[in-house]
Amino acid sequence: MHMSKLTKLVGTAALAVTLPLAASTVQAQETTAPTPYSIIVNSAADGAVRPDDALTLREAIEVINGTLPVTELSGAERARVVPAASPVINFSLPSETTIALAELLPPIMAAGTLVDGSSQPGYGPISTTDTMVTPVPTPMVTLTPAPGAEVPRGLTITADDVTVRGLSIYGFSARHRSTQTTPPADIFITHVSPPVDAGLPAAPGWQTLQPDEDSDAPVGVVIEDNWLGLSPSGQMPPEEQLSALGIFVFNGLDTVIQRNRIEFHEGSGIITGAQAMGMDVTENTMRANGLAGIPDGIRLDGNIDGAQIHGNLICATDGSGVFMFKPEGSARIYNNDIRFNGRRLRRAAVYLMGSGHEVTGNVIQHQPGPGVAIAAYPHNTGNIIRDNQFAALDGLSVDLGYNDESRIQDFQRTDGPNPPRNSSMRRRDTANGAINAPEFDDYTFPISGGQATLSGIADPGTAIDIYTVVDRKGYYGALNQYVTTVTTDDTGSFNVGVDAPDGTIVSALATDDVYGTSEPSAITAIGTLGDGPRSPQMPSCEIAQDPPEPEPELPPEQVILRIPRNIHFALDKSDLSAASIAIMDDIIAVLQEYPFITVELQGHTDPRASNAYNQALGERRALAARNYLLQQGVAPERMRIRSFGETQRRSSGTGRVDYARDRRTEFIFTDTRGLEIIYENLETDLQIEP
Repeated sequence: MHMSKLTKLVGTAALAVTLPLAASTVQAQETTAPTPYSIIVNSAADGAVRPDDALTLREAIEVINGTLPVTELSGAERARVVPAASPVINFSLPSETTIALAELLPPIMAAGTLVDGSSQPGYGPISTTDTMVTPVPTPMVTLTPAPGAEVPRGLTITADDVTVRGLSIYGFSARHRSTQTTPPADIFITHVSPPVDAGLPAAPGWQTLQPDEDSDAPVGVVIEDNWLGLSPSGQMPPEEQLSALGIFVFNGLDTVIQRNRIEFHEGSGIITGAQAMGMDVTENTMRANGLAGIPDGIRLDGNIDGAQIHGNLICATDGSGVFMFKPEGSARIYNNDIRFNGRRLRRAAVYLMGSGHEVTGNVIQHQPGPGVAIAAYPHNTGNIIRDNQFAALDGLSVDLGYNDESRIQDFQRTDGPNPPRNSSMRRRDTANGAINAPEFDDYTFPISGGQATLSGIADPGTAIDIYTVVDRKGYYGALNQYVTTVTTDDTGSFNVGVDAPDGTIVSALATDDVYGTSEPSAITAIGTLGDGPRSPQMPSCEIAQDPPEPEPELPPEQVILRIPRNIHFALDKSDLSAASIAIMDDIIAVLQEYPFITVELQGHTDPRASNAYNQALGERRALAARNYLLQQGVAPERMRIRSFGETQRRSSGTGRVDYARDRRTEFIFTDTRGLEIIYENLETDLQIEP
């Protein structure tokens, strides 16, 4: 258990949180723990706390916290409150099981509280969705804001050993004027509850949300078996009901996040802030997060020392599966399935800052960027990247950033193969101390009796992991299957026998105990050098429990899409018109009929604004089209979005019709079986300005 205090705030990149520390909050935290009760919530209503015949969740939390004396309840309410060994909130909602919150709930301040949605009668059916790592029962109790209400958080936890289980929580966000001071999330874990709107950090008496000796971080919070961000039906909610963030561990120690479905958030599914030391994230299904804000599935800021991320599915996220931003301490990322991410921003699947991290045993595939990228700045070293299975990458399996550029892409994708280290100064300007990639002695090695002897050089005393390669692109390819390990001698030489069939392409990584893991070597071949195998491109977040039965081979058929390849927008707008929706419904019908077709949505504008403005407007137009497809059930992993702004106009004219043609989202379809697609261009939804 981590009990250290944080002496300074390490804020998130997204939120500069400043909060007034209310006297009542301090007083509540300093009072003696209230009598523990077991409470049964039997009303889905929300509003003023008053004695009546039904007990609401708001009243239950206040009783648990000791801020609502049991003596102030009605006789019917007191019948549902009994002393217990530890605080428990159970549910027995008679008919309506959606609790529509009119305002923020009180924080859970009683240590050891269990909020148990699985107690609701009818709980228990297991969803059969193949995308889940571990099947999670369908929740019966839902928390969501009431129509028209701005409620930034579903549950706020400020006490030790709180468990939240078996709930559906979605729709929690805050308007932009509040997000700088009011962190929005389905579940928010910290030592002091932020107010609904803290305003600007100007007057005396305001202080940063900062741990100190009088406000320890909650220890041992458990979030398990919940549905976060998706509607009770399991689908994407309407855009106005999307949650901003999933679980925000702003300040927590030894937090456990396990067996949750975390999907369809505007920002990250899981994000940390000041500290999340000892956090354990396991067996969660994380899909289609980062739709409009922080684009990464899991975003790690602050002190994350001892955190572990393992056994999760992280799929169809708009950015990286896991993204670190200047964290303190080190974390382990292992045995995860990280696939089809980078739907909007072409980041690495796993992006590391800091030192001493371990990324091992993961499946990392179908990424429009590197597999694992390590930033050069700040000085990052000793990161171990071993025994992962890569496939279908647009970059290197491991990419060590080289500190010669400071463009945004260098902090998202890094920069491709580094030159050999020829100076001790390179240790300072490249991730992992610029450890050299191995170099094979030849482009091909002869094979005899199904075995070849590979030889080469690397840094002395390093472990050389040999992998077979798929998806060859020039001199590099994805490190797919681990084969064997050999250690270099004092001169840096290695020599190892490998059993493999003729034509096998291999590559290697070097790992030093101090500096960490290198970039991959250029490829070599056993026997004949060919293109090597390629990964199937069929996009899917489904977890295959058993090998599928082989399908009979059918002769390829040309797919003719007799539908428009674009929709159009009004001047300076990204809203879908009725005519555009009709076109998109035709597109949806095709995507449903042909599950092997993927689509890239490209946003465009006319030229009448700055480049930066048009780039953002083009992205909003592509997002609007993508989100409509998501709401109609098109799988997020089948779609990628790009913005070209004003750079690819439909016409060169300056008339109203010319500009109307420019304002569009184009749908670029790809048949993953490699067949040709024929388009038809129509303009039935042109929106010509007055």
